[in-house]
Amino acid sequence: MAKSMKNPPAYGVTSVDHALQLAVILQVEGSLTVSEAARRIGVARSSAHRLLSTLVYRDFAVQNDDRSYGAGPVLEIAAQAQSNVSVIRAAALDPLRTLVDTLDETANLTIRTGRTVRFIASVECSQALRVGNREGMVFPAHQVTGGLVMLAALSDEELAALYAPAPADTSEERPDMTKLRADLRAVRHSGVALNLERSERGVVAVGRGVTDSGGDTVAAVSVSMPSVRYAPERVKGIVAALGLAAERISAAL
Repeated sequence: MAKSMKNPPAYGVTSVDHALQLAVILQVEGSLTVSEAARRIGVARSSAHRLLSTLVYRDFAVQNDDRSYGAGPVLEIAAQAQSNVSVIRAAALDPLRTLVDTLDETANLTIRTGRTVRFIASVECSQALRVGNREGMVFPAHQVTGGLVMLAALSDEELAALYAPAPADTSEERPDMTKLRADLRAVRHSGVALNLERSERGVVAVGRGVTDSGGDTVAAVSVSMPSVRYAPERVKGIVAALGLAAERISAAL
């Protein structure tokens, strides 16, 4: 059982801890002056000034016209991103449950961040043999249904720019770009991605995009099933149900 009490690290770095405290204060409480920062974390005014200057340099803070300091772009992006995820997830839960009631297969919602996708909602079906809950899991975008849907929404130039940089993680699998472009052309043509055991043996998934009010693809809704229950003649009904779910989620956004 995990402990409920948080203990400070044995080898904590005081300056790092102070900087993180200030970042949290800026994000949660708003702007503060150098003197207020010094008082809040118990350091000299000169130390507080150095800490805030470093936060500004790294875009965690900005200096206002009145020389106080406020939350910077990094903290604002993080807050906005979390807010967006919560809104999309809330909009999707009822349509996902309806999708499961209709098809009796597991339904998922994914979002893309760079070259990866994250499952932010998953509703399991009632069948004994079923695809399990994937919520919170992260996969390479090119390997999963939702990732293919969202990558297909990019232009060829945006796709090339996305995969041009070398991965920071040397274990990251690089896609075959020629094959990926061909797969994405098929997704753009049909509006649907079909994953036949691409990401996991014994699992088949079908997905389509969810758009916001501006028409941008912000997520993907999909249905996953054991490959033994997949048959090509099921696809038409699955796609129709996915379309209704995607429309409901988009309307709620």
